[in-house]
Amino acid sequence: MQRRRFIQALATAGAFASLPLASLQSLAAEAVSQAVSVNDLPALEGKLTLYLGRGEGGLYENVLQAIRDRNPKLNLSVRRGPTAALANTLIAEAKAGVQGADVFWAVDSGAIGLVTDAGLAQPLPKDLTGQLKSDFQYPSWSPVTGRIRTLPYNPDNVSLKQIPSDIMELPDSDLAIGWAPAYASFQSFITAMRLLEGEKATVDWLRRMKQRAKSYAGELGVVMAVERGEVDLGLANHYYTLRLKSGKPDARVELAFTKADAGCLVNASGVLALSEGELPINFIRYLLTREVQSYLASEAYEIPLVKGVELPEGLPSFEHISPPDMDLTRLADLRPTLALLRNVGIL
Repeated sequence: MQRRRFIQALATAGAFASLPLASLQSLAAEAVSQAVSVNDLPALEGKLTLYLGRGEGGLYENVLQAIRDRNPKLNLSVRRGPTAALANTLIAEAKAGVQGADVFWAVDSGAIGLVTDAGLAQPLPKDLTGQLKSDFQYPSWSPVTGRIRTLPYNPDNVSLKQIPSDIMELPDSDLAIGWAPAYASFQSFITAMRLLEGEKATVDWLRRMKQRAKSYAGELGVVMAVERGEVDLGLANHYYTLRLKSGKPDARVELAFTKADAGCLVNASGVLALSEGELPINFIRYLLTREVQSYLASEAYEIPLVKGVELPEGLPSFEHISPPDMDLTRLADLRPTLALLRNVGIL
């Protein structure tokens, strides 16, 4: 779906019904197997300030423009910046008695955790959170879309049977590996490993991996190196492989998954309300609509986390993926991870 088509579709999908809250709750209860459409939401009216973490090459901006076009009485101001920096700004503003934002849309759940831990997030109604898949329902923030950690591999160099299903066994393989230790998603992955496996086991894993892994600036670079055959496999979020294959269908790279460990962590972008009232909550509802979720799945290859929206093409269903059970806001505990990476000599 092209940007213009998406904006036009969302802007002209039909006239809004001015639905009361009870009607919204009824619709959400009925939408167990199907996401709510923008046609079922009330118009957004008034002034709203959004802090937006950078993400997905302008696709989030397309969503915001479509929401503006759909809601001409919405006065939406957007402050953009790195997600972690905006989270720290929100905390600093709160300490100074200032409320600069009504809504925070972050590309990483760790930043969401910083803000919720500071007690700044407003509770969300159950009819809103109930639209999400059961493992992604939180009382004070809503995941928007997800990304899963994967092992992209070159089938010319290695067979699927040679790839361990336990991420902790990867250093014991004889495979050439690519990774991007300075990349934020890699650091969230290591944070998850530290929380799941313990610091001692994580340090040991990193030291052994350091002996065989080649570093790249980012995870797209990791996937491209796998496709070129520079390394046998890599550590990367799923969408880099799917995006590469969308532009190059014959690319020599496939996806492998570990089981129930940090190697198949499903992280998420997320959104929370900072001010009271219906406007911030109803804005969040738009991000969970079938139209927005489908757009981000088809264009960004992100995982829709609302029930009833199809996964990106090329990604197996959740029934075939075994992510670990983890409260994603715990990924905010990043400082010990950075210290650990520096002590091991990886950063």
